[in-house]
Amino acid sequence: MNAAVRDEPLFQVRDLHVAFGRHGQVYEAVRGISLQVAPGEVLGIVGESGSGKSVGMLAALGLQPEGATVRGSVRFKGQELVGLPRRELRKLRGSRIGMIFQDPLSSLNPVMTVGAQIAEAVRLHHAGLSKKAALERATELLELVAIPQPDRRLHQYPHEFSGGMRQRVMIAMAVANDPDLLIADEPTTALDVTVQAQIMEVLAGLQDRLKLGLILITHDLGVLAGHADRVAVVYAGQVVEEAGVDELFARPEHPYTRGLIASIPDMARQSERLFSIEGTPPALGKLPGGCAFHPRCSEARAICRQAAPGWKAEGAHRAACHFAFDPAGDAA
Repeated sequence: MNAAVRDEPLFQVRDLHVAFGRHGQVYEAVRGISLQVAPGEVLGIVGESGSGKSVGMLAALGLQPEGATVRGSVRFKGQELVGLPRRELRKLRGSRIGMIFQDPLSSLNPVMTVGAQIAEAVRLHHAGLSKKAALERATELLELVAIPQPDRRLHQYPHEFSGGMRQRVMIAMAVANDPDLLIADEPTTALDVTVQAQIMEVLAGLQDRLKLGLILITHDLGVLAGHADRVAVVYAGQVVEEAGVDELFARPEHPYTRGLIASIPDMARQSERLFSIEGTPPALGKLPGGCAFHPRCSEARAICRQAAPGWKAEGAHRAACHFAFDPAGDAA
């Protein structure tokens, strides 16, 4: 984790909206997300499945699903990405911006060797590079992500790798062209706890060695505890709290954040029942009035049902809750 980061944003999202049209209706999956990442910084984005965290970051890179509309501003090193021609976006993706997708098995081509796929990712952005040189680079990358016997594994197919090894291959492809920014979407999903820790160690080592900005998207705050510099908590398509990771765990101000932290298993309390947040996230097009979280919030009051909360902040810690930073529990 890199605490010393520069002030100028490497990647900046402002008021991002992503909407889908169906049967004459418009449904917003992302409703005004704003966040930024500095060079060398690790930003965690956390929220339940369906909260909009993944679709928001995919849309920021021009990877939104067919039929989706995107508005807002996304700037990478000062360059606006929203509205940028696809050809220009493709030049950035895979070169200056690397992406690790959720499911490595479906992301990798089953009929191509791992080495051929990594070499292809290299040659796409280095037209004059020979096939031999690209394969040599692929071997170096497999070694970089701690895959044993990389010169032999280079010639194997994705089905010959374990889940954790396939994820390492995806990481190798994402950093193949020395990007400035790496976005990892649920990099530890479906992996056992030991392999999760190994993958996070690989990512942390690469982030420190390559000095790149890193966005970690996850539904598990525990994954971010020892790796993120800052955390943005997303609910119903909006950021509801953002703070430095230590501050967030020490003093969560939004009830949703407190629920996520309470849901982290604690081996010291094995006899207690695991906490879970009541209810489910709202469906698209069925958002409640007022605060979107109020139907699931044990602390909700009349104002929560009547009015959407604005931002409250203390320093770099901000939260969208009527009662944030209010020890008396009175809405301003």
